[in-house]
Amino acid sequence: METLFANSELTDIKAKVEAGERLSREDGIRLYQSNELLAIGYLADLVRRRKNGNKTYFTVNRHINHTNVCKNLCKLCAFGRKAEDPGAYTLSLDEVEAKAKECHGLKVSEIHIVGGLNPELKINYYLEMLRRVRSAAPGAIIKSFTAVEIDYLARTHNMSLQEVIKTLMDAGLDSLPGGGAEIFARRVRDIICEKKISGERWLEVHEAAHRVGMRTNATMLYGHVETIEERIDHLIQLRELQDKTGGFLTFIPLAFHPKNTALVSHKLSLTTGYDDLKTLAIARLMLDNFDHIKAYWVMIGPKIAQVSLSFGVDDLDGTVIEEKIAHDAGAETAQIMAKNKLIHMIKAAGKDPVERDTLYNVIEEGF
Repeated sequence: METLFANSELTDIKAKVEAGERLSREDGIRLYQSNELLAIGYLADLVRRRKNGNKTYFTVNRHINHTNVCKNLCKLCAFGRKAEDPGAYTLSLDEVEAKAKECHGLKVSEIHIVGGLNPELKINYYLEMLRRVRSAAPGAIIKSFTAVEIDYLARTHNMSLQEVIKTLMDAGLDSLPGGGAEIFARRVRDIICEKKISGERWLEVHEAAHRVGMRTNATMLYGHVETIEERIDHLIQLRELQDKTGGFLTFIPLAFHPKNTALVSHKLSLTTGYDDLKTLAIARLMLDNFDHIKAYWVMIGPKIAQVSLSFGVDDLDGTVIEEKIAHDAGAETAQIMAKNKLIHMIKAAGKDPVERDTLYNVIEEGF
């Protein structure tokens, strides 16, 4: 450790982290500008160990993407389709229920449902879907519908955000995923998702969920047209809402995949492993009031995800059965990872695997 910081430009930040002091916007920008990746990783690992000891969490989860029909068709997205496009689909409620029933033998503890903004689907479809999933998989936590979907239902049915969330909760919804956050900056959203709700509205949706007692996740899509300053501002806005509500469970940086998206014309490349590790580590350092930082192996690959366990990460997501959205954008990872493989990855990194549910209740440990 002494060698890492012998001639470091980060010694003042190191002192703040060791003292448990909050890092400033300027600190975050300096971390991104620094090439001292191992030093940044060391500091993030210090925070990880302080918060979670040697534990690395994972879950046995299943994804259901009920429709890819979407009226927004954001440039960042390779998943969305017009209703008349080849490959457009909407699952019937029977089909959704059948996928939920498959969870029995797999001992799935989380069902993750997100989809496009399909104008043909009204709130009754969502309510009946939740009821059927709850009946088909009574032991699983239902983590479903991005802030974009919640806002869409509120506007379509002239309901408040809290009314929509409470209505969905009554039908079986337990938690919101973090999708749709992208980068909060208006400049970026005007380029990559001009029809999507604003960053401010995304925060309003999650605050409304927190106010009715729901815990949710937060994300950031990085590696496209954003600046490092816009990344840090995004993290600080999440941190400020967490100060107000304490409702966020975990933060998941999502590496952008440009293949098959309308942003391919910007000649964007995949993120590098260096940027992935730095982004995860800086998130751990900036988000001092978040308990967990998750590496989404689907987007950064299992190997970088495994290394990230020494860069501030304490969660590897889960088995992720049948993920479609990242794979439509060119993700080359598998669409499922076996539980025993996740456990092996975690133990090989010198960490203690802990199977959890969505809310970080421990299901099993001591593997």
